[in-house]
Amino acid sequence: MNRPDPAGGTVTALLVVLVALGPISTDLYLPSLPAMGRAFDADVPTIQLTLSVYMVAFALGQLIYGPLSDRFGRRAPLLWGTGLYFAASLLCILAPSIEWLIAGRLLQGIGGCAGQVIARAVVRDVHGRADAGRVLAKIAAAMGIAPAIGPAIGGMLTDAFGWAACFWALSMAGGFALLGTALLLRETNHTRANQALGPRALAKTFAGLLRHRQFTGFALAATASYSGLFAWISGSSFVFIEVFGLAPDVYGYCFASIVVGFMIGAQIASRLSVGPVRAVAIGATLNLIGGAAMLIAVAGGFATIATVLAPMILYMVGMGIVLPSAQAGAIGPFPRQAGAASSLVGTAQYGLAAFTGLAVGHGFDLSALPMALGVGLSGAAAVIVYLWLIRGAPDPAEEGPEDLPKEPKV
Repeated sequence: MNRPDPAGGTVTALLVVLVALGPISTDLYLPSLPAMGRAFDADVPTIQLTLSVYMVAFALGQLIYGPLSDRFGRRAPLLWGTGLYFAASLLCILAPSIEWLIAGRLLQGIGGCAGQVIARAVVRDVHGRADAGRVLAKIAAAMGIAPAIGPAIGGMLTDAFGWAACFWALSMAGGFALLGTALLLRETNHTRANQALGPRALAKTFAGLLRHRQFTGFALAATASYSGLFAWISGSSFVFIEVFGLAPDVYGYCFASIVVGFMIGAQIASRLSVGPVRAVAIGATLNLIGGAAMLIAVAGGFATIATVLAPMILYMVGMGIVLPSAQAGAIGPFPRQAGAASSLVGTAQYGLAAFTGLAVGHGFDLSALPMALGVGLSGAAAVIVYLWLIRGAPDPAEEGPEDLPKEPKV
């Protein structure tokens, strides 16, 4: 089958869809969380498990898909993952209890993470180290459209048809991603790491990546910045709907405004010519300012829609700069281990985000303080990681064959 050029606009659009499956799977159904709690007679921490379990599965699953894509190529694992995501979305729709819904979300996370980790590896395969950051930033900016409109659509669907309608929309998104991968994506990994899945080789690969101070710094910077977003994701629907008294569809518009901030930041990142180190410094500083402003307002007794929303928009501008820059900086030196490097970054990023969300959910006290504390601490952590690990670290040379696990002699 004659598939399009992987460097062209058609495949880039497909990568946007694949990357967007992760955030849209959390953002679209946020307005339905209170309705789900009433439908299943579940408390806030239990309903929050549908978020946190998804994120834990999304994080840990990346450790498998990255090495799989290094060993067997990008295309086959991507088809497996998107197929599982589609089936799990249908399970969520049919869930007879909150326990079954949580199980469906677990499988959604395991399947949906394939697009996130493998899409980054495809970008590294096709565009090389120098241009990966620019392309990832453009993908991030375009991807922002989905989570920007997701909560608004989710609010309208919940109001009109109930919470299950959000999962019908997610199942359609998964089916579209599966069909697009099957028809449009050609294989981009032409140098397979044949021992990538062996336990010793896998441990050696991950340990080798973590020995690079700059790799670890970039991974942790992306992790810290993204954790602030998940503190917002876990708490904002309850804060805006139950504390501030907004309707679910109006909350969706508020959420869309912060994603616009992310898109602005990603556009800035795609045009910066200062390199990933300096770009992360700029973005992390904006994370710190936005998170501190929200925390000060809330702790000082000035929690309003404006004093919570405006700082979060600024935080998201910073995150839009940090994420593509840090991801490109982390995987850039490792072309033949791009899948493993991408998976390690993603696992750290989503794993800590799940923990942050769980903490915010369990700490919810009918106020905005737990959410603001999570956002503020995440912004501070992003700056600390930059100062401690990234600034002044030697830039690792691009790996060669001698850096990879060797084939056993027979």
